[in-house]
Amino acid sequence: MTGDAGPARLAAALESAFSAAGAPEGFSPSLERPRDPTHGDWASNAALVLAKRLGQPPRALAARVCELIDPAAAGIAAVEVAGPGFLNFRLSDQSIWPRLTGVIEAGRDWGRTQASPALRVNVEFVSANPTGPLHVAHGRGAALGDAVASLLEWAGHEVTREFYVNDAGRQIELLGESVEARYEEAAGRPAAIPEGGYHGEYVREVAMTIRDTAGPGFLASLAPGERQAHFRREAVRLLREEQAEDLSRFGVDMDRFYSERSLYESGAIDRLLEALEGGGLIYRSQGATWLRTSDYGDEKDRVLTKSDGSFTYFLPDLAYHLDKARRGFELAIDVWGADHQGHEKRMLAALRGLSHADLLEVLIIQLVTVLRDGREVRMSKRAGRFVTLGELVEETGPDVARYFFLMRRAEVHLNFDLDLALDTSDANPVYKIQYAHARMCSVFRKAGVVADEVPATLEVPDSFGTPAEREVALSVLRLPEVIATAAGSRAPHLVCAYLEETAGLVNAWYHQGNLDPAQRILADVPERAARIRLARAVQLTLRNGLRALGLSAPETMTRDAK
Repeated sequence: MTGDAGPARLAAALESAFSAAGAPEGFSPSLERPRDPTHGDWASNAALVLAKRLGQPPRALAARVCELIDPAAAGIAAVEVAGPGFLNFRLSDQSIWPRLTGVIEAGRDWGRTQASPALRVNVEFVSANPTGPLHVAHGRGAALGDAVASLLEWAGHEVTREFYVNDAGRQIELLGESVEARYEEAAGRPAAIPEGGYHGEYVREVAMTIRDTAGPGFLASLAPGERQAHFRREAVRLLREEQAEDLSRFGVDMDRFYSERSLYESGAIDRLLEALEGGGLIYRSQGATWLRTSDYGDEKDRVLTKSDGSFTYFLPDLAYHLDKARRGFELAIDVWGADHQGHEKRMLAALRGLSHADLLEVLIIQLVTVLRDGREVRMSKRAGRFVTLGELVEETGPDVARYFFLMRRAEVHLNFDLDLALDTSDANPVYKIQYAHARMCSVFRKAGVVADEVPATLEVPDSFGTPAEREVALSVLRLPEVIATAAGSRAPHLVCAYLEETAGLVNAWYHQGNLDPAQRILADVPERAARIRLARAVQLTLRNGLRALGLSAPETMTRDAK
């Protein structure tokens, strides 16, 4: 389904008018939505941009364009010159109401567009160490990554959701040792968590699960080294499964869990070092192996292997991203926490040196503070040092948690207000949107019609089209444009803002019937059928917008009347 045809039609007519007014070939006048809707539906500053090049006063050029533009071709009812030379346009009703046909015909696909070119995209997110439960910052990354992936799919790209499992390195050894210590402790033998190890009740739970699964005598039969390896493997497996279950309850299902350990076992890291050596991209100094990232935009060269022969985190991560390219992905979007910000520049530099300059795009998310009664909630009963994602979702539900993570730009700190999240009135933005959707569904039930059977085309009475109805229709028609923009800028918060705005307009339209019974959607008036048709377009728009963010669209709801 293509985007908003109205602006495209207006843009073509405006370009033709500017060309007739003397604009150079290839000049493309811009269109934007006025902040104040009383100024019109669309506006352009093209006369201001072009006037100096043509040696004309901006207002005179704008007035000339007003004379030259074809209103019927542009789909406008009026155009006027404002201020120093702005052009303000008001769309005609004849260019609005017929376009609702496309909304209803598209149905579940309303809002989708077809990217050109369509890319194979790998979106990697969460990628938490399998050393404990997911916390709320992981939840923000999960919501953002999943929503970006979904929006890219709605925009026509082929997307794979991937979780990079950091199941190698010292932190995994510490996990195994910590779990074994809790096992020994439970058996009445003295043991201590190693320095830098993992605490929290979940470590004890993992130890007891391993004990109970192994059965009597199995662990005692293992040599010390074998038993430690068993604890390590089983702890990673159990915690990774728990993370996947938490994500699934949150509405996030990964296409692939990619093991860091597999890079070592497959020889991918050794092959990468050979390739770097052959390309003259590495050198040795002070016993370490360095990558010449400073030649490709980094402020300094970076260590790949330390003097003791161990790998830095940088080396397997680079091998992992090269494997994404090997698997045929044309774009890799990574969602990283704020503590990884310094890693971005070195990765981009390294990939440039390896002829993959356009492969990687990094989205950085900032931290989350959970608030209750205006004060920070610090501790989890189970994890000890942080609030887990599972506990948050259990309290708020997945839709509310996801929406609250998405409604602000990822690069700013987020205060997650539990009091607002648990509110079931219009003060809670996700309830406001979902309730507007449920309200449209109630219209169909009261009318005795099946939503999917609302006709896409019908005669619209001349009396149809109050200012409220017009604003609702114009907002509905923006959905493809909003989704495509949000996908292109990796910004789900734009869809949140759009849905909140649309829900507000829908509620205002619905409530105008409280002031004038003839304006009720199901009033027995000639406009009734057209209003039901508009309600169907609204319902599809809100439902699909919510779906594009990974949220549900309930057909029935109850809420507080605040």
